[in-house]
Amino acid sequence: MIEIPSDLHKNLVPLAFLLGNWAGAGVHDFPGAEKCNFGQEVTFTHDGRDFLEYHSSSWVLDEDGNKVRPLESEHGFWRIDDERRVEVTMTRDDGVVEIWYGLLADKKPQIDLATDAVARTAGSPPYSGGKRLYGYVKSDLMWVGEKQTPDVPLRPYMSAQLKKVVTPEDVERWAKALPGDLPDDGIAFFK
Repeated sequence: MIEIPSDLHKNLVPLAFLLGNWAGAGVHDFPGAEKCNFGQEVTFTHDGRDFLEYHSSSWVLDEDGNKVRPLESEHGFWRIDDERRVEVTMTRDDGVVEIWYGLLADKKPQIDLATDAVARTAGSPPYSGGKRLYGYVKSDLMWVGEKQTPDVPLRPYMSAQLKKVVTPEDVERWAKALPGDLPDDGIAFFK
């Protein structure tokens, strides 16, 4: 179920499937970097204006699934126009700032993005661009990222499957939205 908040800017309705808190795991593999499994938390929020705010944190996982250390953090803003063109501005913790452009597919919640501009600080690692694919598949947010450097051609480097994080506030809001009264045994489900 994709919920569309009443205060969501009308331009953002096609991106409503992204809204919320997401958590899951994936795989990181790029030449010159440690191959590892990682955990990730992603949040898409809105404040009524014509953009979604995005934050992602990921960390290396050990063989038992425990957090070892931070991997990457990103923060950005997502917009969409009337022709389903998506633009993203993103800042990464490693000193890279990117502008991404792409399209939201016509008949499915899927976004293909590619970098249009990349700016790097002097201390950031080599990076010259990337592509990403985001999709809402069977209530999960799935994504795959590709990147390139001056020495490595464009290739996949990260992918993850994220599940929606349901908070007590979500459950309470959904319970209030249900028509009629719940039977006594149904109330326990929502607590």
